[in-house]
Amino acid sequence: MVEISDGPVCCSVRDSVAVLTLDNPPFNLVFRGLTEALGQALDALADDATVRAVIVTGAGPRAFCAGSDIAEFQQLMQPGRIGPEKLNLQHQVFGRLDDFPKPTVAAVNGLAYGGGLEIAVCCDLIVADENARFALPEIKLGVFPGSGGPVRVTRRVGEGRAKELMFLGEPIDAPTALAWGLINRVVPRGTALNTALVLAATLSQRAPLALALCKQAIDLTLDMTEDAAIAAALPLSERVFTSTESREGVRAFLAKQTPKFPNALHGTKE
Repeated sequence: MVEISDGPVCCSVRDSVAVLTLDNPPFNLVFRGLTEALGQALDALADDATVRAVIVTGAGPRAFCAGSDIAEFQQLMQPGRIGPEKLNLQHQVFGRLDDFPKPTVAAVNGLAYGGGLEIAVCCDLIVADENARFALPEIKLGVFPGSGGPVRVTRRVGEGRAKELMFLGEPIDAPTALAWGLINRVVPRGTALNTALVLAATLSQRAPLALALCKQAIDLTLDMTEDAAIAAALPLSERVFTSTESREGVRAFLAKQTPKFPNALHGTKE
């Protein structure tokens, strides 16, 4: 079982739910060490059969993650440095979170700015405190979001609203983020993590293979035409219909019982 009690990313496991906490106070800023630690934790959790769902949150009440440490930028402004020294690694690790084979929930407390928002939108579901604020303010520095924001945020909210976020660089509040489809739920201040734990506990009881393949099927809709995506999802459906999970799910339904799905997740990728 993965447990990490110190460092820029901490990990605790409650029942079958892992909580990853970005811990670089006071604003949990992204730096290379945090990105590396996040990637290592995700790798370990992907292989941990006892973990069925993952929550990502921020330490302290002020921020989920307020983005990158701007003080680092000056040394990265020479040609050929920003990719190898920062963005390449962030792309790899954030992509690992986006493609994680188990359900993920972001519990947003306080600010989710820049790279923090880019981390949050890699999660399947986003729960936010009512006082949370979301922004992609990079344009004010003469750059734009470089770790997936232009793609993942646009896919959530659409072109027009994504341009408003990125062109103006101004924050939006949690109710606006909910109305735009950027996040899934707004909850009373200080309760995002507890709400995420309840959601994750529910997800942990669902069939793990079916969840993983459903996630792949949803992703297909973003990368293909409608007909091609439907065709590509067919073999995924065939896999779940012949799985031990589906046999257990149907058995339990007919017997009017709660299904007991296996812990292990095997072979979610073709």
